Amino acid sequence: KLVRDRIPEIISAGGQTPKVRVLGAQELLPALIAKLHEEAEEVASAEPAARLGELADIHEVLAALTAALGFTEAEVDEAAASKRAERGAFARRLWLDEVLIP
Repeated sequence: KLVRDRIPEIISAGGQTPKVRVLGAQELLPALIAKLHEEAEEVASAEPAARLGELADIHEVLAALTAALGFTEAEVDEAAASKRAERGAFARRLWLDEVLIP
């Protein structure tokens, strides 16, 4: 699985031997998307005290994904602001149960 850069060093410091490889360009995007799913699941199951750390993990994965896709954080922020202006945010906590067709 995709791990943070210092994880092999941490594993070695614990007396174990990590076996790692560097992902090729075509492997990186699917690995980052899988990692994003993994981290989202960890946020969902985290205890309240651990949620900030889990959100930090998602933030780090999103930063890597942004770079891998060739965007800057400023571009993502601008796109988010545009979507927010057009479609709103999640501040009102709305849940759509269904859409009735006349």
